[in-house]
Amino acid sequence: MKAKIYKSTGSWYVAKAANGQFYNARAKGIFKIDGHTSTNPIAVGDEVEMEIEDVQEESAIIHQIHDRRNYVARVSPHNKRMHHIIASNLDQSLLFATLRDPKTSQGFIDRFLISCEAYHIPAIIVFNKADLYRAKEMEKFQELKDIYTNAGYQVLLTSIENNQGLEEVKALLTNKTTLLSGHSGVGKSTFINHLFPQFNLRTQEVSDWSGKGLHTTTFAEMFDIDEQTHIIDTPGVRELGIVDVSKLELSHYFPEMRALLNDCQFNNCMHINEPGCAVKKQVGVGSVSEDRYVSYLTILDTMEDRKY
Repeated sequence: MKAKIYKSTGSWYVAKAANGQFYNARAKGIFKIDGHTSTNPIAVGDEVEMEIEDVQEESAIIHQIHDRRNYVARVSPHNKRMHHIIASNLDQSLLFATLRDPKTSQGFIDRFLISCEAYHIPAIIVFNKADLYRAKEMEKFQELKDIYTNAGYQVLLTSIENNQGLEEVKALLTNKTTLLSGHSGVGKSTFINHLFPQFNLRTQEVSDWSGKGLHTTTFAEMFDIDEQTHIIDTPGVRELGIVDVSKLELSHYFPEMRALLNDCQFNNCMHINEPGCAVKKQVGVGSVSEDRYVSYLTILDTMEDRKY
């Protein structure tokens, strides 16, 4: 029986069969996907084959995972040599960011975008909690909007308090499977509850003493808006380690740099101090913003040049 994974706790899963019935499922044996070492070989969004174990208990056993169209992964927070699949078979991702309470760093945004670029998943940046922004935050938002719009990304400003940008985001979700991600406390669950109150997700305020969001979503979970529209809510992410990307490939996942790679003098140009580098020529004066270039160098410096 074919089914789709709607929730994963790491040891058991909620799977929706083709007939619309939900089952509590467990994996038969150990799955190893694409030669990768993953903390969760079965992820939300996966299409699987399963056998009914107990009709009354609505339990099933998963014995096969179908090939994934794509997925977003991060370094496992518990084991740096393993990766953790956030979700699979996505049409797009929405990164919720905030400039206050809590503040999302540009480095975090760039790491998320790289993870999406690596698997050709369109990413949209949603700056939320606009009602909290003062003049300096609005100035920063405009600066970031210009940077990311020039790099080819769609950037939105939203506020639930002011009912700002919500219908625009809702329209973007239609007929797609969308991953919603971001730090804890950026308002993902509140946003979902506002647009789709039937889900009644738990929300919690940002911690006063740390300024960081408190975790409310424990496991990734998919929700059906209608037959063609699905959203995947994910646990708040504090850090995002990049997987499946080598140092040499990193610039390929910055769209504004990727457009210039063929113009570099050397095929293996790292855009640091090589002669005839087309990327460096554009930094701050052309299509590559200085902030994005610094972010590229910072990420490059923290990467271990290996595959997971």
